[in-house]
Amino acid sequence: MKNTNKYVKQYFEPQGVSMDWVKKSYVDKPPIWCSVDLRDGNQALIIPMSLEEKLEFFKLLCKVGFKEIEIGFPAASETEYEFCRRLIENNLIPDDVTIQVLTQSREHIIAKTFAALEGAKHAVVHLYNSTSVAQRQQVFKREKQEIIDIAVFGAKLCQQYKEKAKGKITFEYSPESFTGTEPEFAAEICNAVLDIWKPTPEDKAIINLPVTVAHSMPHVYANQVEYMCKNLKNRENVIISLHPHNDRGCAVADSEMGLLAGGDRIEGTLFGNGERTGNVDIITLALNMYSQGVEPGLDFSNLPAVTEVYERVTRMKVSERQPYSGSLVFAAFSGSHQDAIAKGMKYRAEKGLDCWTVPYLPLDPADVGRVYEADVIRINSQSGKGGIGYILETQFKLVLPSKMREVFGYHVKSISDHAHKELSPDEVHDIFLRDFVNLSTELDVVNVRCEDVDEGEVQGWIEIEYNGKTQAAEVTGNGRLDCISNAIKKVTGIEYSLEKYAQHALEEKSTSMAAAYVGIVYNGATYWGSGIHSDIMTSSVCALVSAVNRMLQTKGITEEGEKR
Repeated sequence: MKNTNKYVKQYFEPQGVSMDWVKKSYVDKPPIWCSVDLRDGNQALIIPMSLEEKLEFFKLLCKVGFKEIEIGFPAASETEYEFCRRLIENNLIPDDVTIQVLTQSREHIIAKTFAALEGAKHAVVHLYNSTSVAQRQQVFKREKQEIIDIAVFGAKLCQQYKEKAKGKITFEYSPESFTGTEPEFAAEICNAVLDIWKPTPEDKAIINLPVTVAHSMPHVYANQVEYMCKNLKNRENVIISLHPHNDRGCAVADSEMGLLAGGDRIEGTLFGNGERTGNVDIITLALNMYSQGVEPGLDFSNLPAVTEVYERVTRMKVSERQPYSGSLVFAAFSGSHQDAIAKGMKYRAEKGLDCWTVPYLPLDPADVGRVYEADVIRINSQSGKGGIGYILETQFKLVLPSKMREVFGYHVKSISDHAHKELSPDEVHDIFLRDFVNLSTELDVVNVRCEDVDEGEVQGWIEIEYNGKTQAAEVTGNGRLDCISNAIKKVTGIEYSLEKYAQHALEEKSTSMAAAYVGIVYNGATYWGSGIHSDIMTSSVCALVSAVNRMLQTKGITEEGEKR
């Protein structure tokens, strides 16, 4: 890329700021939230929402907890106007929710805006005009004073209409393209508007500082916000609102730093939908606060349901890697990540911890309506024994011994690798049942009779079907399972050692099924099998037989004990 010389700095660094805000480590209280999904977000859609879709989205925003919602630009189109009227006339606006509408500083537009608001109990009228150097020079071709005159004209006209309105009207002013405006001029034009509106403690005004186009690093925007906070008249009666766009991918950082620098309010959208690269994603911003222990005042406890409505009415897709919201943001495919998460979850349960410190998960997925088993541990060829074992244990109550977990983990990874796909928990469970549990492919124990002949010694008469033939063996052992194992060795002629054994109930009640796990060693290799049965001893026998069959299948051993 060889054209860097044509790019010049389009922002202005304010003078005289203290940057005290950098001493704060996090945002310790939520801002006033204002959703602009139905205006800024809607105008950025390829197919704008229909009236019914906007009504559904409005109800969703109210349910989430927004108390201020910008519903549109009533003078821009009949759909926008009709939406505003429908909300008011059908009494669809909750008493604790304030609608906001946008207007340019033009008489006929302001007139239609107030007409659209007739009957509203309370509303914010958002007046704006562009103030940046680029806009003044290239678009309007006007001097600073002429730009101020536009703002003052609109502010006076709004004031006149407010005096006739029956509901409570709050004013908001935006010096559009604020980040490309000289800070001194931005303060001058905002103060000229405030001189008209004369905000009071009971009737505050909103000054909105939009990152209409992002030109700088986030700390520069924060310094611009600090400058405005220190140079606006009647600051105690002014609400400083921030409206970051995401051209540089910094909208969240702009917002967080801007709040530290004195901002009181945030305008943004769900999932960051907006013009060009979008607005600040309010979900990310709110959950960043939540993960720092700050109650954001918005309810995203069922984020999948919010996502479903959003995707349906906007026809936009939430990226799989969208912070907090994406379908894969809590998913761990890496074996080491899965192992750490599984151990962290187990540690938290064992210690009875209230605090959340699980590795690789900055937020508890359950707090936003996600399911650990379905969303956190995902199985593919990159997965490890820890994650695969976690799936079996948490969803199917199968607690494999650690060495068996390793063997089964490699087995599942190989299947996923050859299939070139992710495996669902049910598929992992099916693989375990198919390839490790109650196997009787080449050998089976068909009849068992055992008697105690001495302390710790058992004599048994065992019938075994091996390679299609049934053979009987009379043997002794130090227990029933050892006795059966000795019978298998006698019938097959294969000398292995029975070294690993574990068992547990699958449910905590007397009639539950039992699972057993057996490992046998032959020629230095360990072969694992599992048995599941209502009788714990039978499950142990099934586990032993399964291990032997896996050995026979893997090594290709004949009844003479030789390799095929």
